[in-house]
Amino acid sequence: EFDYYIFILYFQVLKAEYFSRWRGEQQMYKLDIGWPKTPEHFTGQTFCVAVDSLHGLVYVGQRGDNVPKVLVFSEEGYFLHSWNDTVEMPHGIFVWNTATGSSVWITDVGTGKYGHTVKQYSPLGKLMQVLGTPGNAGSSLIPLQFDQPAEIFVEETGEIYVVDGDGGMNNRLLKLSDDYKEIWLTGTNGSGIGQFKIPHSVTVDAFGRVWVADRDNKRIQVFDKVTGEWLGSWSGCFSEDGPYSVRFTADYKYLIVAQLNINRLAILAAPPVGAIGDCAVVHSVQLADETKPHLVDVDMRSGAVYVAEIGAQQVQKYVPLR
Repeated sequence: EFDYYIFILYFQVLKAEYFSRWRGEQQMYKLDIGWPKTPEHFTGQTFCVAVDSLHGLVYVGQRGDNVPKVLVFSEEGYFLHSWNDTVEMPHGIFVWNTATGSSVWITDVGTGKYGHTVKQYSPLGKLMQVLGTPGNAGSSLIPLQFDQPAEIFVEETGEIYVVDGDGGMNNRLLKLSDDYKEIWLTGTNGSGIGQFKIPHSVTVDAFGRVWVADRDNKRIQVFDKVTGEWLGSWSGCFSEDGPYSVRFTADYKYLIVAQLNINRLAILAAPPVGAIGDCAVVHSVQLADETKPHLVDVDMRSGAVYVAEIGAQQVQKYVPLR
């Protein structure tokens, strides 16, 4: 009889271990199959997505002949409107909210008269500001020139971070003041510390660090946002495919990274303060074959993750599992 109870106890311990392990491997996100309500509005290749968490809006940049370049949806998935003026080939998109209003920044990698620029629009698509020399690729800082600028991140202060570029002559990260002057610049073409091979995405965390997806070097590099000093890099998680997009979750505990060629979102543990250390994949979301996730954004209020997928020609919404 004693052996029987020992067996039961042993079985319960094994069962508890199994289920705790199983719970630990559960996915952190699930696909919202009802978003958007009308996917037929995606008529081109969807390259980028940006969330206006404050106003509950989602902006999508798409490419193609005779298609609207910017689509606007509600966070519930309803199509609101679109605009097209002066946008040639959107690559990255970012919503900047201030106390006085919001605006939409787009990096344009086109080679026509609007290309090689970073542009600021009103929420309805009115052009407000152009950074760079439209139609001219270059590396100059006075006047400011870009060559296929990949992505932009704007802080609440108006300070701007640009990764330039998406396969052009430049492989650099720039920080600009709110009046668009250079504060610091880092990066040349190469694989050494602080060098880049296609810096493709940029974001800033809550602890004063700038994170860059150094795509073709298959690593993420981290810099001090005040000085531009190199703080560390992560490469161990990207042997299969380089990082295409970097965005933090709303609590800054995780970094969400899109890997286009293996159709995956990797969710990495983010270091709070101090040393960058090594990367650790906590979870991953495996997307369908040929989905090709390019850039992502996170709703910093709800925690939802939006993924712009070039292959699937759609944006998908993933909601956190509470």
